[in-house]
Amino acid sequence: MLGALRSAARYGGGGGGRSSLVWVRAFAASGNKIVAPSMTYISGEEMSWYTMKLIREKWVEPFIDTKHWEYYDLSCKSRDNTKDQVLHDAVASGARIGAIFKEPTITPTADQVKELGLSKPWGSPNGAMRRGWNGITISRDTIHIPGVKLGFDKPVFFERHAVGGEYGAGWKAVAKGRVLTTFFPEDVKEKPVIIDGREVKDSENAVVVYDNPLDNVEDLAHIFFARCLEAGIVPYVVTKKTVFKWQEGFWQKMKKVFDAEYKEKFQAAGLLKNTGGELQHLISDAATMQIIRWTGGGFGMACHNYDGDMLTDEVAQVHRSPGFITSNLIGKSDDGTLIKEFEASHGTVADLYHAHLRGEETSMNPLGMVVALLGAMEHAATLQPAHKDDVFRWTGHVREAVYAAFRDGRGTRDLCGPEGLTTEKFVDSVAADLTQRMQSGECPSVYTPPVTEAVVPSRKLSWEYADKVDEEAMKKFFDKYDVDRSGEITFDEFVDMTLELGIAPLKKEGTVLKEKMVEAKASIEAPA
Repeated sequence: MLGALRSAARYGGGGGGRSSLVWVRAFAASGNKIVAPSMTYISGEEMSWYTMKLIREKWVEPFIDTKHWEYYDLSCKSRDNTKDQVLHDAVASGARIGAIFKEPTITPTADQVKELGLSKPWGSPNGAMRRGWNGITISRDTIHIPGVKLGFDKPVFFERHAVGGEYGAGWKAVAKGRVLTTFFPEDVKEKPVIIDGREVKDSENAVVVYDNPLDNVEDLAHIFFARCLEAGIVPYVVTKKTVFKWQEGFWQKMKKVFDAEYKEKFQAAGLLKNTGGELQHLISDAATMQIIRWTGGGFGMACHNYDGDMLTDEVAQVHRSPGFITSNLIGKSDDGTLIKEFEASHGTVADLYHAHLRGEETSMNPLGMVVALLGAMEHAATLQPAHKDDVFRWTGHVREAVYAAFRDGRGTRDLCGPEGLTTEKFVDSVAADLTQRMQSGECPSVYTPPVTEAVVPSRKLSWEYADKVDEEAMKKFFDKYDVDRSGEITFDEFVDMTLELGIAPLKKEGTVLKEKMVEAKASIEAPA
């Protein structure tokens, strides 16, 4: 039925009226299905949409009554046909319900505007969502499959401030002249304040203005520290405040909350042994290096919007790919209830979708989207707990069935190699396992692998290697450090390589010294 709705919405009728594009889904209830609480479901495009369509049909609909879900089609055509009313309706739904799942969507390029016949290049929906849901933070965490070695051994948590910074900047291209930035207080009786005045001397200049709102940093701090404490993770706050003096306020607010309400709890849990018993600040340059070194995981970082975007991309690379990273927007309703939107951190995977349309086999790993869907459903059940136990039993069985598929060699080819399953066969394999688990009547049990069992799949199997890596250049890079031309890297050669690349693990005193060196360098670079 969902497929029919989607077809009608996307391809039916040319009038573009809202009624044909925005759905409050009403599936027939079945006596033996679990009634899912209200949730906002935002669908996207391309391979991500296709794969989630299969998952809904074969994992969700046989067991879950989704009559309370509200469904919004955020494809480019739907946004164009409704003049973006569908986005506004989706934001309003999410604000009202408080639990949202979102598939990856397209922000169309100029070429895609022509290709899809759009009336304009519709912007990213993320800004409207963050504003509409009073966005506080974007939580990006590593996903771990028990028994399969990915990148970090233990979880890594990230809180990226959801507002402010370069993403909301205003700018103009200007010629030679003068620029005056002035603040006008809300109270018109107060005098304006000049923020900055300067002369621009080049014939071409880009003048940029942005702000960093700080009112909700305390909320971010509580979310971050509470999550780290519960998971046994060491927290760090990351800024470039030695150069960007305006970032000092972010650090001060984070530290004030930590010292007042969390410091003693973290000390009692033994999580500050390596940070001198205090909340540690990291310069963003140092954080970049530590992410590569701290592959044992077990740490969390909170930072400004732009730093969070860049650093979590690095985390994704260490942890194999963006497909193994969550991306959850947390906002706040007027009554203080948390609004949570869950999505994968990867895109629509256009290359696989084009292959699928050509009739070729594909092997799409949907793990990030599945984890997001389960998270949204669990949050919805927490807000509306009438059927919470039943919902959590299903989400637990789905999670374990997906993990088991990867452990047993029934996963997608990015982890299981050429013998891995196609997109469709993977969904079918998990569906068969899920059916058995649900019919057993048992509660889900979490798999605990023996210490020596973890499987480390080759990164050469990932789509990033085939699509992005220059293997000939990699061979030259290898040969540079394979000094004796043995075809293998000895330990001494490995040491030389890590030292030259600046990724050699440091002792505690070495880390402290490196941090001081970075701070000293930043102070020298700072404007007078």
